[in-house]
Amino acid sequence: MALQQVLVIDEGTTSTRAMLFDTIGKLKGSQQEELEQFYPEPGLVEHDASEIWDKTLRCCRKMVEQAGGADKIAAIGITNQRETIVAWDKRTGEPLCKAIVWQDRRTADKCDALKADGLEKTVQSKTGLLLDPYFSGSKIGWMLENWPEVTKAGDNLAFGTIESYLIYRLTNGKKHITDASNASRTMLMTLDGQEWDDELLALFDIPRSALPNIVDCAGDLGTTDTALFGGPIRISGSAGDQQAATIGQACLQVGQTKATFGTGAFILTNSGDKPQKSNHRLLTTVLFQIDGKRTFALEGSVFVAGSLMQWLRDDIGLIKFAGESEELARSVPDNGGVYLVPALSGLGAPHWRADATATISGLSFANKKAHIVRAALEAMAYQCHDLKTAFAGDGVDWQSLRIDGGMVANDWMVQDLANMLDINVDRPEFFETTALGAAMLATVGAGIYESLEEASSMISTVENFQPSIEANERISRLTGWQYAVDRLLSN
Repeated sequence: MALQQVLVIDEGTTSTRAMLFDTIGKLKGSQQEELEQFYPEPGLVEHDASEIWDKTLRCCRKMVEQAGGADKIAAIGITNQRETIVAWDKRTGEPLCKAIVWQDRRTADKCDALKADGLEKTVQSKTGLLLDPYFSGSKIGWMLENWPEVTKAGDNLAFGTIESYLIYRLTNGKKHITDASNASRTMLMTLDGQEWDDELLALFDIPRSALPNIVDCAGDLGTTDTALFGGPIRISGSAGDQQAATIGQACLQVGQTKATFGTGAFILTNSGDKPQKSNHRLLTTVLFQIDGKRTFALEGSVFVAGSLMQWLRDDIGLIKFAGESEELARSVPDNGGVYLVPALSGLGAPHWRADATATISGLSFANKKAHIVRAALEAMAYQCHDLKTAFAGDGVDWQSLRIDGGMVANDWMVQDLANMLDINVDRPEFFETTALGAAMLATVGAGIYESLEEASSMISTVENFQPSIEANERISRLTGWQYAVDRLLSN
């Protein structure tokens, strides 16, 4: 097979990137720009969609130039921060307002009111999701109710998650679509249906005409406008970032599990061709859809992971750079009795407490900043252990775990995961698997590979971490964590 080049757009919460891969999975180039996040009030998080588009386009143009021109790129794959919602004008493609980010909690009261009306069971049975501000549906409803510029757009109003908005701009308005993996995160699509659900739309008073068409994750998703890159490039792959990472870890068989440690931490287990309902407040989601056929996953979501390190660095000043967290963790023999519950954006699975706030407990004069930073890193393993317990309760215990994302460069944290979970943890040599998964989808959509199983030849070798602590130490630490969480939840 002659090597071809694939352009991947990896649009995350804190940055946007364009990455160039060849069709055996080797990264040929990368261009990245930081994104500004806006916090107008506590619990509110927004993005400027114009900034996202401008920076994405700039990064892509540099990669197209490096590739040797648009005609040297076989396909584009897109992966994106999920649940973030954009409203734009169909005529111009310009955003009508700020984008509301997945972390935003402004619709907590609305979700609580719907729960009080007994509607959560209906929502979960239809969508596999819980009534929480995290998902896109309540965000869209809030925009329509509170921002006049949105409703004034009338028939020209368009809504979409980030990949939908980027495809609209890339195709100069010819394609208003969303892939099934992202659509499954809106709380507006049923898991067994191919279209938006009327009952769910009515729940948030959302007009169907403003929403994109739901399509496969691989296939003909459009062609870029010639003026953007000097020639057309086909778009043939799209998936939400956590689904893309699961594909990029080759979790293509039932039971295979991955965890991504980015801004948040997200664990997905492949559950096959039938959606599995959770009795432990986990989420059922579309992993991917190809040729109209869906593969599903069970998911646990932790809202705060890498963003905790960013907060300790930028706002609190306990570390000067991310890598310093590992140095500090190694500088003390234990956590000194300190536990940090990082509920800076509420608590995700399995607790789902939008009103929860972060706590640091167990402090004394004997503690140093190293203990606090170590407690922050330890919280990653503790939160994963809570999720592992929930997955096991649903009959899907993890036998091993494949990990990726920016945080997994921290060897201390990865070893602590293995220690606390008491299972082997595998880290790929190339751990930006979110982008790799998007590249795999694009190659399948473009016909370069016939299936994701075949495209998994693009994946690199892995490094294995095994548990290395005594059971009594594990139990002691987990007991301290549970006490800290129980105190938080009782407030």
